[in-house]
Amino acid sequence: MLLTKRKFLAGSAAALALCASQRSAFAATRLRFADVTTADAPRSLALVNIFAKEIGADYDFQPYFNSTLFKQGTELVAVQRGNLEMAMLPPSDFAKQAPEFDILGAAYVVRDAAHLSAIFESDVGEEFRRIAREKLRVEILAPAYYGARHVNLKGDRKIMRPEDLAGVKLRMPGGESWQFLGQAIGANPIAMDYAETYTGLQTGAIDAQDNPLPNNKLMKFHEVTDQIVLTGHNIGFGLLLVGSEIFEGLSPEAQQGMRDAAKKGFAWSAEEYLKQEAELVAFFKEEGLEVYEPDVAAFRAYAQEQYLKSPLSAAWPDGMLERINAL
Repeated sequence: MLLTKRKFLAGSAAALALCASQRSAFAATRLRFADVTTADAPRSLALVNIFAKEIGADYDFQPYFNSTLFKQGTELVAVQRGNLEMAMLPPSDFAKQAPEFDILGAAYVVRDAAHLSAIFESDVGEEFRRIAREKLRVEILAPAYYGARHVNLKGDRKIMRPEDLAGVKLRMPGGESWQFLGQAIGANPIAMDYAETYTGLQTGAIDAQDNPLPNNKLMKFHEVTDQIVLTGHNIGFGLLLVGSEIFEGLSPEAQQGMRDAAKKGFAWSAEEYLKQEAELVAFFKEEGLEVYEPDVAAFRAYAQEQYLKSPLSAAWPDGMLERINAL
């Protein structure tokens, strides 16, 4: 029987449709990722050069840095709405919807990079993962250490104790948790996006900002400030998250592979940050900034008193501070 042109075209269309469906079945899962920092930050390089390669060709990792895709503070809702697949967020952003997370961003609770890792390798970390899963519908893959946050300000006003920061306009991210952190060390917090901080310092809209030393260099804050006070009042870190719908659709092996890829990447970036922190004190001094240590014990005592008097601590899970301190 002769194959008619109509049958041939119909068969070709069916074959093309089948091929298209097969390609679709094997298409890489899109993972759009948003963060506020620069593309050359160690945590960014860890994601692009290690995490993305470790998870393999099954995923199309699409990073957006410098808040180019979503404004700072809006990323979590974007993930929950399905407009974004992944983000790196501080505990304070989680705390907006799950107040239990506020303790992780409180002054002088997380001590250093090793303590941060210990927290998320313990049952404490599992409890926070469960809260994120149940309340926020996101999965925490791993924490990413950024460095200890210090006060970086204009002028020659000596800052040795919390009362010395009275009236100082300290840029902090928006949100109740971040704003209270600024108050807890004695300053007058001003909400401002990270990307706007340099201009804010330059114009006098703010007097100071607080960030880890590597961030200060990356964002060139030393060009518009005069001193760095090594308060170490907060360990800067983010939690890499992915939407629960995507994560729960993976096999247990793929889920563990994604967690392992994140841990491997951030183990590298943490070492990079620690190395930079050790070198940057000398760098900033060479740039003409005064760098010195205040009375950290006075700052710690004042901050803890402020938190214990605040309604924010009422949301801390019972016994959680003691469990974290014991790690």
